[in-house]
Amino acid sequence: MFNDIGALELVTIIILAVLVFGPDKLPKVIQDVTRTIRKIREFSESAKQDIREELGPEFKDFEFEDLNPKTFIRKQLDNDELGLKEIRSGFDLKKEMAEVTDAVHGRESEASASPSPAASSGSASGRVDMSKKPAAPPVDDRPPFDMDAT
Repeated sequence: MFNDIGALELVTIIILAVLVFGPDKLPKVIQDVTRTIRKIREFSESAKQDIREELGPEFKDFEFEDLNPKTFIRKQLDNDELGLKEIRSGFDLKKEMAEVTDAVHGRESEASASPSPAASSGSASGRVDMSKKPAAPPVDDRPPFDMDAT
């Protein structure tokens, strides 16, 4: 419940509690707070039990933690009925991004590269020479400037 509270925050809360309630009333306040938390937990457990009884035997394995979206998605990804693992393993994000980057820069990717005349004539490796930069587009090919669009 308090996993994200550090030591500095805890010390600050204790100092504020001593200043607000005083050292003689603080133990009574702590007892009241723990009693209230215990009652809230008991009420929550009894409500969960009532809901399970009302749902019937077909929902006997129902867990309220499954209502958390993160838990639900994690369970569905672990469950392979939908074939999500195959889809996830078949999709290589780095490869896709490299292909998009190559397409944007006007280069051919290694998977879709056709043998160039330079590669077929003298290169033994069969790779495309990437040291040459693509020619810059002519100045006349720029799109017209639209004042209303900006």
